[in-house]
Amino acid sequence: MLRRSLVLVVLLGVSAGLAAGAFGRGAATPTLNGVVGPGYSIKLMQNGKVVKSLKAGTYKLVVADKASVHAFSLDGPNGYAKDFTTVPFVGTKTFTLVLKKGKYKYYCPPLSGTMRR
Repeated sequence: MLRRSLVLVVLLGVSAGLAAGAFGRGAATPTLNGVVGPGYSIKLMQNGKVVKSLKAGTYKLVVADKASVHAFSLDGPNGYAKDFTTVPFVGTKTFTLVLKKGKYKYYCPPLSGTMRR
């Protein structure tokens, strides 16, 4: 179990108008894959690589919760807090996620002291 906390930083990088255009007409929505469990691990991936930063925008989030004792949650700027899965759910859920500029962290609420990034 790692006791480190990586913060997912969403970089604005472009104006809101340009970001909307990049994910708007004709462009596919990028997919993020969240995985929690079956052991004491949690991760967020895009194209097979661990996510360290993202541009602000709209994403498809696919969460695979592999253990009944875990959950997948995301906290962010301006009080943003979302539980994508909860104990005792096991399975896969898909969401549309709109990220604004700021810092985010994903974690397992029951084990947030050790399972967070």
